[in-house]
Amino acid sequence: MKLRKLNDNGLVEFNNYLDLLEEDGKLQPPFFLLSDPSYSIALGTEVEMEIKPFTTRFEVGNYLYSVLGNLGLSDLERDTQLWAWCSLYFFDVLCPLGDKEVRKPRERAAYIPEPENFKRYYRHLLLGPYLIYRAHKDQPTSAMALLSVPPHKISEVEAQIAATMDLVTNPSIVEIATRLYYNPKERKLKKGAQNTKGGGIPRRLVAFLNQVDLTWDLYFASADTLWKMLPKEFEKFAKSIG
Repeated sequence: MKLRKLNDNGLVEFNNYLDLLEEDGKLQPPFFLLSDPSYSIALGTEVEMEIKPFTTRFEVGNYLYSVLGNLGLSDLERDTQLWAWCSLYFFDVLCPLGDKEVRKPRERAAYIPEPENFKRYYRHLLLGPYLIYRAHKDQPTSAMALLSVPPHKISEVEAQIAATMDLVTNPSIVEIATRLYYNPKERKLKKGAQNTKGGGIPRRLVAFLNQVDLTWDLYFASADTLWKMLPKEFEKFAKSIG
């Protein structure tokens, strides 16, 4: 299907569907909005979108960057209507059928981005991985700790790091997070990386980095320099392979 974007009417209808889905998880997505000229509009470029068998958010980011990264669309990352269209197009991926064929939608920001709120902006299930992949396109695997979970989920690592622009766009910090929390052999997060309590967890990493940022310019600190500065509480992840 050719890439389009929802118009104002389409955005209202998609929002209405998400409201109703919270009450009735078996309600079918309004896919007709994607191509109906009453609810969506064509772009000035011919781009074919294709639903892939994505297994991770990394694959989502890779695909979206390959398709959208060089289009030259004005202010692409802030185009709420375009990303809402994409959310509906990929809705079976982003809000899959669960037990008894019921969908369990996430917060609204997961499907319709909120460009005025950066902390929630990255929580969009497509825009988030696209922006992270784009920010680290020269070495995208350095962001695996943020993007290794299924497309319809957000890891604790991503939730913590991506809430701050200066952290999620910093190559050294993203590499440190991947060294700590990602197991490349098993291609998944290490045990405990999703915890919200305890030493060495992603939340503690962000707290440490914010403290270091008071005296260091983190954009000029290499990953190796930061690695050597990590407090002892991170050793269990630094030494762990799984």
